[in-house]
Amino acid sequence: MMAGMPEVIAARIFSTLYIWLDLAWLAGFAAILLGFRRYQALLAGLAGGVIYFIVDYGVFYLALGTRTVDGASPFWLLLWLSFSYGLTNFAWIWLLLDRDGKALEWSLLIVAAWLTVALLSRNFGSGLPAIALRRGTGSYHGVMALILFAGYGWLAVRNLRAGPAAPQRVNLGRLLAVGIGVQLAWEAVLLVAGIRPGGWRALVVNSLVETNLGVPYLYLIHGALTKRIGEDLRPR
Repeated sequence: MMAGMPEVIAARIFSTLYIWLDLAWLAGFAAILLGFRRYQALLAGLAGGVIYFIVDYGVFYLALGTRTVDGASPFWLLLWLSFSYGLTNFAWIWLLLDRDGKALEWSLLIVAAWLTVALLSRNFGSGLPAIALRRGTGSYHGVMALILFAGYGWLAVRNLRAGPAAPQRVNLGRLLAVGIGVQLAWEAVLLVAGIRPGGWRALVVNSLVETNLGVPYLYLIHGALTKRIGEDLRPR
């Protein structure tokens, strides 16, 4: 890091009750997706968990050493954490890209569950062992910003070439709202619940860069798949 430029630190402190409550929520969320036959969203969420685990455990923890874990096995804790936010984030984004007219209902369900899990664990888990996570971001946020620029830059150039009235224009404002809003929601929940140590920089910087960087690519994947495969996973 350059002198005078403090690193953005993403940290969490929570009780083990938080993990068990979150696992119950993840099982319930998967059941809801199955019950409403949102199979593509569920598969997108599971794929997101795998991607998050590869990045968080493989890159941040093993390769770069920027992730630290105190109070639990790094492998199992980061496996849970990756699927916790990978499943919900990717499935939520997929549901929003579906534009089925139920964005408010899906969003309220997810955010309310996050807040409930966080606050219940604070109320009833104080006597249980605590776990502390810490992740420095100075060594890779620049790379993340480059990936974000490449994705949104491609879509912006495509819009510029298409002209103002072309039907294939991408609603970039909506994509930005989805990409920033999803991460902002759970960053805000962690901050409000006292799980994320205070400070607005992690909330703002992470919301602008981290989940948001994948939205242009997920938009392209979503468009390509939904043209060929129905929600029941059968060819159209």
